[in-house]
Amino acid sequence: MISVKRALLSVSDKGGIVEFARGLAELGVEIVSSGGTARVLAEAGVPVRRVEEVTGFPEILDGRVKTLHPAIHAGILARRDVPEHLAKLEELGIRPIDLVAVNLYPFAATIARPDVTLEEAVENIDIGGPTLIRAAAKNHRGVVVVVNPLHYEEILKELREKGGVSFETAYRLAAEAFAHTAEYDSVIAAYLAGRNEVFPASLPLAYTKVRDLRYGENPHQRAALYARPGAEKGIAFARRLHGKELSFNNIADANAAWELVQEFSAPCAVGVKHMNPCGVGIGPDLLQAWRKAYAGDPVSIFGGIVAFNREVTADLAAALNEIFLEVVIAPGFSDEALAILKEKKNRILLEAKSGRAQPGWDLRTVRGGLLVQELDVRDYDPADLKVVTRRAPTEKEMADLAFAWKVVKYVKSNAIVLARDGGTVGVGAGQMNRVGAVEIAVRQAGEKARGAVLASDAFFPMPDSVEAAARAGVTAIIQPGGSVRDADSIRAADEAGMAMVFTGIRHFRH
Repeated sequence: MISVKRALLSVSDKGGIVEFARGLAELGVEIVSSGGTARVLAEAGVPVRRVEEVTGFPEILDGRVKTLHPAIHAGILARRDVPEHLAKLEELGIRPIDLVAVNLYPFAATIARPDVTLEEAVENIDIGGPTLIRAAAKNHRGVVVVVNPLHYEEILKELREKGGVSFETAYRLAAEAFAHTAEYDSVIAAYLAGRNEVFPASLPLAYTKVRDLRYGENPHQRAALYARPGAEKGIAFARRLHGKELSFNNIADANAAWELVQEFSAPCAVGVKHMNPCGVGIGPDLLQAWRKAYAGDPVSIFGGIVAFNREVTADLAAALNEIFLEVVIAPGFSDEALAILKEKKNRILLEAKSGRAQPGWDLRTVRGGLLVQELDVRDYDPADLKVVTRRAPTEKEMADLAFAWKVVKYVKSNAIVLARDGGTVGVGAGQMNRVGAVEIAVRQAGEKARGAVLASDAFFPMPDSVEAAARAGVTAIIQPGGSVRDADSIRAADEAGMAMVFTGIRHFRH
């Protein structure tokens, strides 16, 4: 057992610290503290000795230097099982510190603010705190370190009931402490590397476990969800309002739906199945958007994941209840809508914060490593669109082309999307050749292909895709362009009286 006679408390998160300090004081523990923590404890009537009284040295440099002193760190780092260490402490008049409770400046919360400056971020890099934590964690055979206020009561309980803290508890808390400082440093490193827009020589990753999942892609695979601090608008931070626990596939599909629905400012509904959008619609309200999305592929959307970019209301909830949907995601639900949707016991309802993806990194695992690239957040500038056929798109066609282009970005390559009147009517995804993707989208659309427009995520290497679209009645195409055989595709479009525009941007999605 580790006997606790002296504790150092210096926390940024003051939650529970007064109660913890009072509990320690009642057990006869001397409390040493610094800065704001010492002030809070003194105001609460907890006996506290300030760090400068221990060190004989004042806080300097606007508080940047407080605890960085041998009188503090020797008291933490001295090994209790080495007589020479204890003799040196006695010779220098330094008393051991048996418990260190520290948490760090809120760096992640600071950089999450959209208006944060580099100077503000740097000022929120904690120096003394990580040093105290690492020192105590290193010497965990004789020192208890706590970085999470949730452990305060657990520590007090052991001290009250056992007279000390067990080595097992101290070891577990030390492991958590090193993970805490590692995460903290990783957030800082990632932020600074991201500002320089470079790929660093070593890649710092800072993710915190949110929860274990029901299973992975298959029931025999274990899985868990981790979240990146400061990414509160991502699906990892969505709040589950109802339904069973999420699975790996639920979250992957939910993320695909949520990212796509954020592309639209108009009311939008997105249905996803196996990471591909199967139905997308926009309209003057969510109910009409949903009807378009559902009509796009009523077979595939059954049992799928649906996302909305507005609050779900009662009339929409009633329409959603007409079919089986596994997950519904929205920025909010009215009380009436929740009551209706909760009628289905296992349906998962997620509430997430809206916001388009910002520039950052896309990480993919490969065996033995990671592939890292910039997130695909770029879109074409309307002024850069190039009409390459004799006929230009009509205003209506151009609106549908812009809609289809947003959707095709989220379809697995080779990707084709047919759309009309603000809704998808056919999607061809993940095919080994582009004409195959066109044929699937056309077959799915049926008669709805007549008068529809087509978006392709990459150029046409052959005119056969354009010819297949023309036979189905497609009237306009949007594609990146850039094939050595662009002229053949343009000629095929002209012969069919179709309009075609080039974006100059490709959206492969593997």
